[in-house]
Amino acid sequence: MKVFVSADIEGTAGIAHWDEANRSHADYREFRALMTAEVVAVCEGARAAGAEEVVVKDAHDSGRNLIVDLLPDYVRIIRGWSGHPDGMMFGLAGGFAAALYVGYHSKAGTETNPLAHTTTTRISRLLLNGEVASEFTMNARCAAGYGVPSAFLAGDAGICADARAMVPGIATVETLEGAGRAANSLSPARARALIREGVAKALSGDLTELMPQAAESYEAVVEFCNPSDAYRASWYPGARAHGPRAVAISATDFFDIQRALRFMLA
Repeated sequence: MKVFVSADIEGTAGIAHWDEANRSHADYREFRALMTAEVVAVCEGARAAGAEEVVVKDAHDSGRNLIVDLLPDYVRIIRGWSGHPDGMMFGLAGGFAAALYVGYHSKAGTETNPLAHTTTTRISRLLLNGEVASEFTMNARCAAGYGVPSAFLAGDAGICADARAMVPGIATVETLEGAGRAANSLSPARARALIREGVAKALSGDLTELMPQAAESYEAVVEFCNPSDAYRASWYPGARAHGPRAVAISATDFFDIQRALRFMLA
């Protein structure tokens, strides 16, 4: 069995401030280590369930956050950004048994994590087919495009609730819950134990139903914080204005939405 892990940092247990996710700040060193430890817990859980190989995409900011020497020897690590539309899921392909998500956070426009955002802080909201979307929304659909189920997610309470609504049966671990600029979090040690146990249990179960419901077509609406960003994005082929500071794009193939966002949000 081979599994794929998409790793972010803003849903890591204990995190509460942007400084802790910023590699130029002194606080980052501690949370880089905590992010790595949660990824290792995912890998250990997958191994316990019989995974022979775990492919990890370092999916936060620079794509160069994980302390690679701490990863188990059965792990392959994808660092940096290729420019491929799969983004946080780059490296995924058919043949993986499951996609797993760790360190994930609430979507832009919500208050369940002080670091809530979607892809970039330059947008206030991203909508897909009329529903406010998260990074998990987009990434689980990316995985489904390869026929890969989304089996497990660890992150804040808001993104866990969204994941369960989108993919009924997905296993989750709620690492923290936001309140304004504060976070009420599990201890990192407790979070890692629950992640390790949760991944092992999830991968030992039936994975066949863990797919988001497909749609016949897709419309993504990007609401920018700055009107000049919306104007620039509106020049992407097929994009159209969608009210103040917003641009819409439609497609029947979800990959075309991914590709459009890759350039519109660059």
